[in-house]
Amino acid sequence: MTPRHEQWARLRSQLWRPPRAHGEQPRERVVGPLELFYDLVVVVLVAQAAHHLAEHLTWRGLGEFAAVFALVWIAWLNGSLHHELHGHDDARGRSLFLLQILVLVPLGAFIPEAGGARGVAFAVDAGVLFAVLAVLWLLAARGDSPEFRRPSRLFVSGTAVCAIVLAASAALPAGVRVLTWGLLAVVYLAGFAVVIGTATPVQSVALSVTHALTERFGLFIIIVLGETVTAVVDGLAHEPTNALTLAVGLVAVVVGFGAWWTYFDFAGHRLPRPTRASTVQWMLVHLPLTATVAAMGAAMVGLVEHAHDSRTPAATAWVLCGGAAVVLCTTMVLASSLRVWHLDRGLYRPLARTCVAVAVVCVGVGAARPAPLVLGLALVILLGIPWGLAVAYRLSHEEKPAAEEEEGAAVPEAQDDNRR
Repeated sequence: MTPRHEQWARLRSQLWRPPRAHGEQPRERVVGPLELFYDLVVVVLVAQAAHHLAEHLTWRGLGEFAAVFALVWIAWLNGSLHHELHGHDDARGRSLFLLQILVLVPLGAFIPEAGGARGVAFAVDAGVLFAVLAVLWLLAARGDSPEFRRPSRLFVSGTAVCAIVLAASAALPAGVRVLTWGLLAVVYLAGFAVVIGTATPVQSVALSVTHALTERFGLFIIIVLGETVTAVVDGLAHEPTNALTLAVGLVAVVVGFGAWWTYFDFAGHRLPRPTRASTVQWMLVHLPLTATVAAMGAAMVGLVEHAHDSRTPAATAWVLCGGAAVVLCTTMVLASSLRVWHLDRGLYRPLARTCVAVAVVCVGVGAARPAPLVLGLALVILLGIPWGLAVAYRLSHEEKPAAEEEEGAAVPEAQDDNRR
């Protein structure tokens, strides 16, 4: 090779590296700005779905929102896992993210009418998105060692089937089309759980949750929670400014803040146990949790718009109060997959029972449908109860000798190691 060809080869090897092989991803890394930008683009689609739900807070609207949100979240999970396992922050990695973003942008434009006039366009574009993801997994699978060929083929074939079904659903009537999307999401997630759940020990190590993934999932929750603030601002911007409307809007923001507090105080940015079941549980429970937060943001628009009503509209009350109940319960289900669940069982066991009891009361508040301000304040108080319990527990145990803490934590950890 001539010197110029050698320089070119070196430059190409730095800018366009092949996909990283399974098991070679760094266990400790910081989420980069490229991934954050990708997440922001995906949340734009979530915001589109939430805005549509805010204007169609009905059973049909909820069904359309659930189906569309599930597909968007699965695509985000798929792309995020591909980059986590095989991606580099080079020209190739950036180009692949850009390609996905170019497909996501028109998909976001089709979301508001995905259940109606633009359903065909949404189905075709979503099919293209999943076809792109299938090709990315296929390119990464070419360099797989024998022990990773089976899960790689399952990922490729499952994503390709999604692309085909989505594209084919364009020929179906609108109602059947949305139902097909929902069923497809359920089947895909079930298949995903089977792939992770049946992984060999070597495969499960490569597919386990890293610090970067916990950060990505947490950041995605934060960005979606930001949509609750956007919803309140949107509601206030379209209503006459007065003390009651402003008070309801600010209380709604505190409710969203309570959801953030619940997730990050008890489950966020914590690693699950290094078992296949815990990995599946940790990943999949984030779907209903994130969808619920987005739906609560959509309902906050109606809460502000009806600030002067004597009773909160039924749909708004049920989505907000039911959403708070789901956030509490799913956070505890998520927490049960964490390592800290056993290490700090004195806190988490009573905390789980408290969250379930508070969730039941939240549903009761939704059934009662008090005035919007009263409903918002009730949710603020209820979301504060688990946090108060945690604070009281930690204050009562802060004087416990450090040696005793470490000794108590080592026992369940050793038991987990023995079971593994």
